[in-house]
Amino acid sequence: MTAQGSGGTVGWSARAIAAAVRAGEVSAEQVVSDHLHMVTSREDELLAWAYLDPDAAVAAAAAIDRDPGSAGPLAGVPLGVKDVFDVEGMPTANGADIPADGPAGGDAAVVARLRAAGAIPFGKTVTTEFALFRPGPTTNPHDPTRTPGGSSSGSAAAVGAGSVPLAIATQTAGSVVRPAAFCGIVGGKPTFGAVPRDGLTLCSSTLDTIGLFGRSVADVALGLGVMAADRAGFTAAELDRRARLGFSRTFEWDELEPTTRTAIEAAVERIARDVEVVEVDLPVEMQGMATAHRAVMDVEVVDHLAAVRARHGALLSPELRRRLDAGEGWRWAYEAALAHARVGRDHLDTVFADVDALLAPAVLGEAPSIETTGDPLLCRQWTLLGTPAVAVPGLTGPAGLPLGVQIVAPIGRDDLALGAAELVEGLLSS
Repeated sequence: MTAQGSGGTVGWSARAIAAAVRAGEVSAEQVVSDHLHMVTSREDELLAWAYLDPDAAVAAAAAIDRDPGSAGPLAGVPLGVKDVFDVEGMPTANGADIPADGPAGGDAAVVARLRAAGAIPFGKTVTTEFALFRPGPTTNPHDPTRTPGGSSSGSAAAVGAGSVPLAIATQTAGSVVRPAAFCGIVGGKPTFGAVPRDGLTLCSSTLDTIGLFGRSVADVALGLGVMAADRAGFTAAELDRRARLGFSRTFEWDELEPTTRTAIEAAVERIARDVEVVEVDLPVEMQGMATAHRAVMDVEVVDHLAAVRARHGALLSPELRRRLDAGEGWRWAYEAALAHARVGRDHLDTVFADVDALLAPAVLGEAPSIETTGDPLLCRQWTLLGTPAVAVPGLTGPAGLPLGVQIVAPIGRDDLALGAAELVEGLLSS
Protein backbone atom coordinates (compact mmCIF):
# COMPACT_ATOMS: atom_id res chain seq x y z
CA MET A 1 0.00 0.00 0.00
CA THR A 2 1.38 3.40 -0.96
CA ALA A 3 0.07 6.91 -0.70
CA GLN A 4 -1.27 7.96 -4.06
CA GLY A 5 -3.13 10.93 -5.50
CA SER A 6 -3.27 14.52 -4.39
CA GLY A 7 -4.82 13.60 -1.06
CA GLY A 8 -2.20 10.96 -0.25
CA THR A 9 -3.40 9.09 2.81
CA VAL A 10 -6.45 11.30 3.39
CA GLY A 11 -9.53 9.11 3.20
CA TRP A 12 -7.75 6.01 4.43
CA SER A 13 -9.31 4.26 7.38
CA ALA A 14 -7.57 4.39 10.74
CA ARG A 15 -6.93 0.67 10.46
CA ALA A 16 -5.35 1.04 7.03
CA ILE A 17 -3.14 3.90 8.16
CA ALA A 18 -1.89 2.00 11.19
CA ALA A 19 -1.21 -1.18 9.23
CA ALA A 20 0.70 0.69 6.53
CA VAL A 21 2.77 2.66 9.06
CA ARG A 22 3.67 -0.45 11.05
CA ALA A 23 4.63 -2.28 7.85
CA GLY A 24 6.81 0.61 6.69
CA GLU A 25 4.67 1.13 3.57
CA VAL A 26 4.05 4.76 4.42
CA SER A 27 5.66 6.99 7.03
CA ALA A 28 3.75 8.50 9.91
CA GLU A 29 5.22 11.84 8.87
CA GLN A 30 3.61 11.47 5.45
CA VAL A 31 0.26 10.68 7.06
CA VAL A 32 0.52 13.71 9.32
CA SER A 33 1.57 15.97 6.45
CA ASP A 34 -1.34 14.82 4.28
CA HIS A 35 -3.89 15.39 7.01
CA LEU A 36 -2.48 18.72 8.17
CA HIS A 37 -2.81 19.90 4.58
CA MET A 38 -6.45 18.74 4.63
CA VAL A 39 -7.03 20.60 7.90
CA THR A 40 -5.71 23.89 6.51
CA SER A 41 -7.55 23.50 3.21
CA ARG A 42 -10.94 23.23 4.96
CA GLU A 43 -10.48 25.25 8.13
CA ASP A 44 -11.43 28.70 6.82
CA GLU A 45 -14.94 27.42 6.19
CA LEU A 46 -15.18 24.54 8.68
CA LEU A 47 -13.82 26.29 11.82
CA ALA A 48 -13.47 22.95 13.58
CA TRP A 49 -10.28 23.58 15.55
CA ALA A 50 -9.87 25.58 18.75
CA TYR A 51 -6.13 24.88 18.96
CA LEU A 52 -3.68 23.21 16.57
CA ASP A 53 -0.11 22.10 17.27
CA PRO A 54 1.39 20.92 13.95
CA ASP A 55 4.92 20.87 15.34
CA ALA A 56 3.98 18.46 18.10
CA ALA A 57 2.18 16.23 15.59
CA VAL A 58 5.19 16.12 13.27
CA ALA A 59 7.48 15.33 16.21
CA ALA A 60 5.22 12.50 17.36
CA ALA A 61 5.17 11.09 13.82
CA ALA A 62 8.97 11.22 13.61
CA ALA A 63 9.22 9.26 16.85
CA ILE A 64 6.99 6.53 15.44
CA ASP A 65 8.98 6.40 12.21
CA ARG A 66 12.16 5.62 14.14
CA ASP A 67 10.70 2.23 15.08
CA PRO A 68 7.39 1.69 13.24
CA GLY A 69 7.37 -2.05 13.75
CA SER A 70 6.85 -1.66 17.49
CA ALA A 71 4.16 0.99 17.18
CA GLY A 72 0.68 0.31 18.53
CA PRO A 73 -2.65 -0.50 16.83
CA LEU A 74 -3.28 3.17 15.96
CA ALA A 75 0.24 3.89 14.68
CA GLY A 76 0.35 7.27 12.95
CA VAL A 77 -3.42 7.87 13.05
CA PRO A 78 -4.25 11.61 13.28
CA LEU A 79 -6.59 12.40 16.16
CA GLY A 80 -8.87 15.28 17.12
CA VAL A 81 -9.52 15.91 20.81
CA LYS A 82 -12.63 17.73 21.99
CA ASP A 83 -11.62 20.80 23.95
CA VAL A 84 -12.94 19.53 27.27
CA PHE A 85 -10.02 17.07 27.65
CA ASP A 86 -6.52 17.81 28.86
CA VAL A 87 -3.76 17.30 26.30
CA GLU A 88 -0.24 17.86 27.53
CA GLY A 89 1.13 21.21 26.40
CA MET A 90 -2.23 22.47 25.11
CA PRO A 91 -4.78 24.76 26.82
CA THR A 92 -8.19 23.42 27.83
CA ALA A 93 -10.69 26.21 27.13
CA ASN A 94 -13.99 24.23 27.30
CA GLY A 95 -15.50 26.38 24.56
CA ALA A 96 -15.85 29.25 27.05
CA ASP A 97 -14.85 32.90 27.00
CA ILE A 98 -12.81 32.39 30.17
CA PRO A 99 -9.03 32.62 29.77
CA ALA A 100 -7.43 29.17 30.03
CA ASP A 101 -5.12 28.57 32.99
CA GLY A 102 -2.28 27.67 30.62
CA PRO A 103 -1.21 24.46 28.95
CA ALA A 104 -2.21 21.20 30.60
CA GLY A 105 0.53 19.43 32.48
CA GLY A 106 -0.53 15.98 31.28
CA ASP A 107 -2.93 14.01 29.14
CA ALA A 108 -6.45 12.95 30.05
CA ALA A 109 -6.61 9.18 30.56
CA VAL A 110 -8.18 8.48 27.17
CA VAL A 111 -5.73 10.74 25.36
CA ALA A 112 -2.84 8.96 27.06
CA ARG A 113 -4.20 5.57 26.02
CA LEU A 114 -4.74 6.62 22.42
CA ARG A 115 -1.30 8.24 22.27
CA ALA A 116 0.31 5.07 23.69
CA ALA A 117 -1.43 3.12 20.92
CA GLY A 118 0.23 5.36 18.33
CA ALA A 119 -2.47 7.96 17.66
CA ILE A 120 -1.21 11.50 17.09
CA PRO A 121 -3.24 14.38 18.59
CA PHE A 122 -3.38 17.31 16.16
CA GLY A 123 -4.98 19.66 18.65
CA LYS A 124 -8.24 20.58 20.32
CA THR A 125 -11.55 20.59 18.44
CA VAL A 126 -14.23 23.21 19.02
CA THR A 127 -16.90 22.48 21.59
CA THR A 128 -19.89 24.42 22.78
CA GLU A 129 -19.55 26.40 26.01
CA PHE A 130 -18.76 23.82 28.70
CA ALA A 131 -20.11 21.17 26.32
CA LEU A 132 -23.66 22.50 26.62
CA PHE A 133 -25.90 24.24 24.11
CA ARG A 134 -24.41 27.56 22.98
CA PRO A 135 -23.40 26.94 19.34
CA GLY A 136 -19.74 27.35 18.48
CA PRO A 137 -18.45 28.62 15.13
CA THR A 138 -18.04 25.19 13.50
CA THR A 139 -20.05 24.48 10.36
CA ASN A 140 -21.45 21.26 8.95
CA PRO A 141 -19.01 19.73 6.41
CA HIS A 142 -21.91 19.09 4.02
CA ASP A 143 -23.48 22.56 4.22
CA PRO A 144 -21.82 25.53 5.96
CA THR A 145 -25.21 27.08 6.74
CA ARG A 146 -26.11 24.09 8.93
CA THR A 147 -24.99 22.95 12.35
CA PRO A 148 -22.65 19.98 12.77
CA GLY A 149 -24.48 19.33 16.05
CA GLY A 150 -23.31 19.91 19.57
CA SER A 151 -21.46 19.77 21.80
CA SER A 152 -18.86 17.67 19.99
CA SER A 153 -19.19 19.91 16.95
CA GLY A 154 -15.53 20.32 16.01
CA SER A 155 -14.73 16.64 16.40
CA ALA A 156 -17.66 15.55 14.23
CA ALA A 157 -16.99 18.16 11.54
CA ALA A 158 -13.27 17.32 11.40
CA VAL A 159 -13.99 13.63 10.83
CA GLY A 160 -16.84 14.39 8.42
CA ALA A 161 -14.55 16.64 6.37
CA GLY A 162 -11.76 14.06 6.25
CA SER A 163 -9.34 16.17 8.30
CA VAL A 164 -8.72 13.34 10.78
CA PRO A 165 -9.86 9.70 10.79
CA LEU A 166 -10.75 9.70 14.51
CA ALA A 167 -11.84 12.32 17.04
CA ILE A 168 -12.81 12.10 20.71
CA ALA A 169 -16.27 13.25 21.77
CA THR A 170 -18.48 13.24 24.85
CA GLN A 171 -22.20 12.70 25.31
CA THR A 172 -24.19 14.17 28.18
CA ALA A 173 -27.45 14.32 26.23
CA GLY A 174 -26.83 13.50 22.56
CA SER A 175 -23.44 14.88 21.61
CA VAL A 176 -21.98 11.72 20.08
CA VAL A 177 -24.99 10.31 18.26
CA ARG A 178 -26.51 13.60 17.08
CA PRO A 179 -23.38 15.18 15.50
CA ALA A 180 -22.48 11.86 13.90
CA ALA A 181 -25.93 11.68 12.30
CA PHE A 182 -25.77 15.29 11.09
CA CYS A 183 -22.25 14.89 9.66
CA GLY A 184 -22.74 11.48 8.04
CA ILE A 185 -20.19 9.57 10.12
CA VAL A 186 -20.11 6.84 12.76
CA GLY A 187 -20.34 7.84 16.41
CA GLY A 188 -19.83 5.36 19.22
CA LYS A 189 -21.11 6.01 22.76
CA PRO A 190 -19.99 3.11 24.96
CA THR A 191 -21.64 1.73 28.04
CA PHE A 192 -21.56 4.35 30.79
CA GLY A 193 -18.39 3.99 32.85
CA ALA A 194 -16.51 1.84 30.34
CA VAL A 195 -14.04 4.63 29.53
CA PRO A 196 -12.21 6.58 32.30
CA ARG A 197 -13.01 10.29 32.66
CA ASP A 198 -9.81 11.50 34.35
CA GLY A 199 -8.73 14.76 32.74
CA LEU A 200 -12.22 15.59 31.42
CA THR A 201 -14.15 18.71 32.44
CA LEU A 202 -17.35 17.18 33.75
CA CYS A 203 -20.88 18.46 33.18
CA SER A 204 -22.75 15.60 34.83
CA SER A 205 -21.26 12.79 36.87
CA THR A 206 -24.32 10.62 36.20
CA LEU A 207 -24.41 11.13 32.45
CA ASP A 208 -21.09 12.20 30.90
CA THR A 209 -19.84 9.43 28.61
CA ILE A 210 -16.72 9.56 26.43
CA GLY A 211 -17.20 8.44 22.84
CA LEU A 212 -15.48 8.48 19.49
CA PHE A 213 -16.15 9.54 15.89
CA GLY A 214 -14.83 7.73 12.84
CA ARG A 215 -15.77 7.03 9.25
CA SER A 216 -16.48 3.32 9.84
CA VAL A 217 -17.75 1.13 12.63
CA ALA A 218 -14.54 -0.90 12.48
CA ASP A 219 -12.41 2.19 13.15
CA VAL A 220 -14.63 3.31 16.01
CA ALA A 221 -14.56 -0.18 17.54
CA LEU A 222 -10.76 -0.19 17.42
CA GLY A 223 -10.48 3.24 19.02
CA LEU A 224 -13.06 2.55 21.73
CA GLY A 225 -11.28 -0.68 22.62
CA VAL A 226 -8.08 1.27 23.16
CA MET A 227 -9.88 3.97 25.16
CA ALA A 228 -11.54 1.37 27.40
CA ALA A 229 -8.40 -0.79 27.62
CA ASP A 230 -10.71 -3.64 26.60
CA ARG A 231 -10.05 -4.68 23.02
CA ALA A 232 -12.02 -7.93 23.40
CA GLY A 233 -15.10 -6.25 24.88
CA PHE A 234 -15.15 -3.75 22.00
CA THR A 235 -14.56 -6.21 19.18
CA ALA A 236 -17.69 -6.14 17.05
CA ALA A 237 -19.69 -9.32 17.52
CA GLU A 238 -19.97 -11.33 14.32
CA LEU A 239 -23.64 -11.02 13.48
CA ASP A 240 -24.96 -12.35 10.18
CA ARG A 241 -28.31 -13.15 8.61
CA ARG A 242 -29.19 -15.13 11.73
CA ALA A 243 -29.21 -11.91 13.74
CA ARG A 244 -32.48 -10.57 15.07
CA LEU A 245 -32.79 -6.81 15.28
CA GLY A 246 -35.51 -4.89 17.02
CA PHE A 247 -36.96 -1.71 15.56
CA SER A 248 -38.08 0.74 18.23
CA ARG A 249 -39.97 3.83 17.16
CA THR A 250 -39.56 5.03 20.79
CA PHE A 251 -42.07 7.23 22.59
CA GLU A 252 -40.94 10.27 20.58
CA TRP A 253 -41.78 8.93 17.10
CA ASP A 254 -44.39 11.62 16.43
CA GLU A 255 -41.77 14.31 17.11
CA LEU A 256 -39.75 13.25 14.06
CA GLU A 257 -40.14 15.15 10.81
CA PRO A 258 -42.40 13.17 8.46
CA THR A 259 -39.59 12.78 5.92
CA THR A 260 -37.34 11.33 8.61
CA ARG A 261 -39.97 8.80 9.62
CA THR A 262 -40.29 7.78 5.98
CA ALA A 263 -36.52 7.47 5.54
CA ILE A 264 -36.16 5.31 8.66
CA GLU A 265 -39.03 3.05 7.68
CA ALA A 266 -37.47 2.60 4.23
CA ALA A 267 -34.13 1.76 5.86
CA VAL A 268 -35.79 -0.80 8.12
CA GLU A 269 -37.49 -2.33 5.10
CA ARG A 270 -34.14 -2.53 3.33
CA ILE A 271 -32.44 -4.18 6.32
CA ALA A 272 -35.32 -6.63 6.73
CA ARG A 273 -34.58 -8.11 3.30
CA ASP A 274 -31.46 -9.70 4.76
CA VAL A 275 -31.95 -9.80 8.53
CA GLU A 276 -34.97 -10.53 10.69
CA VAL A 277 -36.35 -7.27 12.09
CA VAL A 278 -39.17 -7.18 14.65
CA GLU A 279 -40.92 -4.17 16.09
CA VAL A 280 -40.26 -3.64 19.78
CA ASP A 281 -42.57 -1.55 21.92
CA LEU A 282 -40.77 -0.08 24.89
CA PRO A 283 -42.30 -0.88 28.29
CA VAL A 284 -44.59 1.79 29.65
CA GLU A 285 -42.33 2.02 32.68
CA MET A 286 -39.72 3.67 30.42
CA GLN A 287 -42.03 6.46 29.32
CA GLY A 288 -40.89 9.93 30.40
CA MET A 289 -37.22 8.97 30.41
CA ALA A 290 -36.28 12.03 28.34
CA THR A 291 -37.83 14.34 30.92
CA ALA A 292 -36.04 12.49 33.72
CA HIS A 293 -32.79 12.92 31.84
CA ARG A 294 -33.36 16.66 31.57
CA ALA A 295 -33.87 16.92 35.34
CA VAL A 296 -30.69 14.98 36.13
CA MET A 297 -28.60 16.84 33.60
CA ASP A 298 -29.72 20.33 34.48
CA VAL A 299 -29.25 19.89 38.24
CA GLU A 300 -25.83 18.30 37.89
CA VAL A 301 -24.67 20.97 35.44
CA VAL A 302 -25.51 23.61 38.05
CA ASP A 303 -23.47 21.75 40.65
CA HIS A 304 -20.47 21.02 38.44
CA LEU A 305 -20.25 24.61 37.23
CA ALA A 306 -20.87 26.21 40.63
CA ALA A 307 -17.23 27.13 41.18
CA VAL A 308 -16.85 28.48 37.65
CA ARG A 309 -20.02 30.49 38.06
CA ALA A 310 -18.84 31.96 41.35
CA ARG A 311 -15.45 32.93 39.95
CA HIS A 312 -16.23 33.84 36.34
CA GLY A 313 -19.99 34.43 36.23
CA ALA A 314 -19.68 37.65 34.22
CA LEU A 315 -17.76 35.80 31.49
CA LEU A 316 -20.41 33.13 31.03
CA SER A 317 -22.78 33.61 28.13
CA PRO A 318 -26.31 34.87 28.84
CA GLU A 319 -27.58 31.55 27.45
CA LEU A 320 -25.57 29.55 29.97
CA ARG A 321 -26.51 31.81 32.88
CA ARG A 322 -30.18 31.36 32.00
CA ARG A 323 -29.64 27.60 31.78
CA LEU A 324 -28.04 27.52 35.20
CA ASP A 325 -30.88 29.55 36.69
CA ALA A 326 -33.40 27.17 35.13
CA GLY A 327 -31.47 24.16 36.38
CA GLU A 328 -32.07 25.17 39.95
CA GLY A 329 -35.77 24.73 39.26
CA TRP A 330 -35.33 20.99 38.58
CA ARG A 331 -34.05 20.09 42.06
CA TRP A 332 -37.46 18.97 43.24
CA ALA A 333 -37.49 16.30 40.50
CA TYR A 334 -33.88 15.12 40.76
CA GLU A 335 -34.19 12.12 43.10
CA ALA A 336 -37.37 10.94 41.38
CA ALA A 337 -35.60 11.16 38.02
CA LEU A 338 -32.73 9.00 39.26
CA ALA A 339 -35.26 6.49 40.60
CA HIS A 340 -37.05 6.48 37.25
CA ALA A 341 -33.74 5.70 35.54
CA ARG A 342 -33.22 2.71 37.83
CA VAL A 343 -36.68 1.43 36.95
CA GLY A 344 -35.89 1.84 33.26
CA ARG A 345 -32.67 -0.15 33.61
CA ASP A 346 -34.59 -2.90 35.37
CA HIS A 347 -36.79 -3.24 32.28
CA LEU A 348 -33.97 -3.45 29.72
CA ASP A 349 -33.96 -7.23 29.99
CA THR A 350 -37.51 -7.17 28.65
CA VAL A 351 -36.56 -4.84 25.80
CA PHE A 352 -33.71 -7.08 24.64
CA ALA A 353 -35.29 -10.43 25.54
CA ASP A 354 -35.78 -11.53 21.93
CA VAL A 355 -33.41 -9.30 19.94
CA ASP A 356 -29.65 -8.82 19.71
CA ALA A 357 -29.88 -5.04 19.46
CA LEU A 358 -32.34 -2.25 18.73
CA LEU A 359 -32.45 0.08 15.75
CA ALA A 360 -33.92 3.45 16.77
CA PRO A 361 -34.10 6.97 15.33
CA ALA A 362 -31.14 9.22 16.09
CA VAL A 363 -32.27 12.73 15.09
CA LEU A 364 -35.55 14.45 14.35
CA GLY A 365 -34.43 15.53 10.88
CA GLU A 366 -31.54 16.91 8.89
CA ALA A 367 -29.10 19.30 10.57
CA PRO A 368 -30.88 22.58 11.30
CA SER A 369 -29.42 26.04 10.90
CA ILE A 370 -26.04 27.03 12.29
CA GLU A 371 -27.78 29.13 14.97
CA THR A 372 -28.67 25.98 16.92
CA THR A 373 -27.09 22.61 17.71
CA GLY A 374 -30.22 20.54 17.07
CA ASP A 375 -32.43 18.67 19.50
CA PRO A 376 -30.95 15.73 21.50
CA LEU A 377 -34.42 14.39 22.35
CA LEU A 378 -33.92 10.96 20.78
CA CYS A 379 -30.66 10.35 22.64
CA ARG A 380 -31.66 11.44 26.14
CA GLN A 381 -33.28 8.14 27.11
CA TRP A 382 -30.32 5.93 26.17
CA THR A 383 -27.81 8.29 27.79
CA LEU A 384 -29.73 8.22 31.07
CA LEU A 385 -29.99 4.43 30.96
CA GLY A 386 -26.26 4.06 30.22
CA THR A 387 -26.64 1.71 27.27
CA PRO A 388 -24.13 1.60 24.42
CA ALA A 389 -25.35 3.39 21.29
CA VAL A 390 -23.77 3.68 17.84
CA ALA A 391 -24.84 6.19 15.22
CA VAL A 392 -24.72 4.67 11.73
CA PRO A 393 -24.95 6.78 8.56
CA GLY A 394 -26.59 5.79 5.30
CA LEU A 395 -29.83 7.78 5.14
CA THR A 396 -30.46 11.19 3.62
CA GLY A 397 -33.14 13.79 4.08
CA PRO A 398 -35.05 15.90 1.54
CA ALA A 399 -32.13 18.36 1.11
CA GLY A 400 -29.71 15.49 0.50
CA LEU A 401 -28.06 15.91 3.90
CA PRO A 402 -27.11 12.98 6.11
CA LEU A 403 -29.40 11.33 8.59
CA GLY A 404 -28.40 8.52 10.86
CA VAL A 405 -29.99 5.77 12.88
CA GLN A 406 -28.72 4.57 16.22
CA ILE A 407 -28.08 1.02 17.29
CA VAL A 408 -28.63 0.34 20.98
CA ALA A 409 -27.61 -2.79 22.90
CA PRO A 410 -27.83 -4.01 26.50
CA ILE A 411 -25.60 -2.42 29.13
CA GLY A 412 -22.13 -3.92 28.95
CA ARG A 413 -22.67 -5.45 25.50
CA ASP A 414 -20.69 -2.96 23.45
CA ASP A 415 -19.65 -5.87 21.24
CA LEU A 416 -23.28 -6.40 20.26
CA ALA A 417 -23.87 -2.69 19.63
CA LEU A 418 -20.81 -2.53 17.38
CA GLY A 419 -21.59 -5.83 15.67
CA ALA A 420 -25.16 -4.82 14.88
CA ALA A 421 -23.95 -1.39 13.77
CA GLU A 422 -21.40 -2.99 11.43
CA LEU A 423 -24.13 -5.22 10.01
CA VAL A 424 -26.48 -2.26 9.44
CA GLU A 425 -23.62 -0.17 8.03
CA GLY A 426 -23.00 -2.79 5.38
CA LEU A 427 -26.66 -3.23 4.49
CA LEU A 428 -27.35 0.50 4.19
CA SER A 429 -24.31 1.05 1.99
CA SER A 430 -24.96 -1.87 -0.36
